[in-house]
Amino acid sequence: MQLAHPPFRADVVGSLLRPSPVKDARQQQQAGNLDADRLRSVENEAIRHAVACQCQAGLQVVTDGEFRRAWWHFDFFEGLQGVEGYDADQGIQFNGVQTRSRNVRVTGKLGFGQHPMLEHFRFLQSVTDGVTAKMTIPSPSVLHFRGGRNVVSVEAYPNLDDFFDDLARVYKEALQAFYDAGCRYLQLDDTVWAYLCSEEQTAKIVERGEDPQQLQRTYSRVINKALEGKPDDLVVSMHVCRGNFRSTWISEGGYEPVAEVLFGSVNVDAFFLEYDTDRAGGFEPLRFIRPGHQKVVLGLVTSKTGELESVEDVKARIHEAAQFVDLDQLCLSTQCGFASTEEGNTLSEAQQQAKLELVVQIAKDVWGE
Repeated sequence: MQLAHPPFRADVVGSLLRPSPVKDARQQQQAGNLDADRLRSVENEAIRHAVACQCQAGLQVVTDGEFRRAWWHFDFFEGLQGVEGYDADQGIQFNGVQTRSRNVRVTGKLGFGQHPMLEHFRFLQSVTDGVTAKMTIPSPSVLHFRGGRNVVSVEAYPNLDDFFDDLARVYKEALQAFYDAGCRYLQLDDTVWAYLCSEEQTAKIVERGEDPQQLQRTYSRVINKALEGKPDDLVVSMHVCRGNFRSTWISEGGYEPVAEVLFGSVNVDAFFLEYDTDRAGGFEPLRFIRPGHQKVVLGLVTSKTGELESVEDVKARIHEAAQFVDLDQLCLSTQCGFASTEEGNTLSEAQQQAKLELVVQIAKDVWGE
């Protein structure tokens, strides 16, 4: 059966391909030829169109496509008190391609404050009618993971336990602030848990002197502390991804190394899980999903290419997953957004729309109207 509240049987991860007017306006603004008000006007119009397209696809949930961001994570972090962005020595290395050289670091005590993305959500909410507006932000673990101790000021946080306590507090404040702004569906995007599934990535963690198993426990504790006392009608999901930049990826490996901690102890309402290639392994780790209201949104439709999946193949995989977690706890989406950074993946906007329509079609076939 269909669901009256999120996550929905057919759901959406978040980011969408940036339309040309948004890309052009951002370039003009960076060159000093367009003011902030005019850029915002272009973004507003594009977001209205994106909302209409998602509704046209048949979705019950919409996002703003992350059109106001350059990155899925850095823009949010730079809006926090005590965090600054900087030009790093090199970008993030994906499979055969590297991002622009950007990173963030913690320079002082963390705070949420009047974060600019609260207004981003208010605008999205104002242009939706009869559907759920979803907000996406990076998970707290992402702020620490890539740089570890090196990106957290020793002066501000001589003891990392204090940093993690503050990180949990700031995210608790963020959840409440978005709720007060009207948000009832918020997603934590988290590449970290997928990296902890990768032998290559965990080897790098050990090389820098950290314990991957301890990081799992730490990140679980931080997320759960942030979720403590959240309003009952605020649905918080987590999207786990192995990297998504210009249709490439970073890590590979099934969920087994993190499944017991992630699925067995992290108290989100739903997990969006990448499952579009064999790099994500099998469905066996889903046996740790707790029975009840918690949902698994299977990312069986890729956002990396425009080729449409076979309807019957996707339906067969959903039923395969149902051997390990009840079919009523399952939903469907693409494996990731279409543009984790403003560069976007290598497919067209028409192909993107067809992917969203495919997700809706298959969900109706499997769970009914």
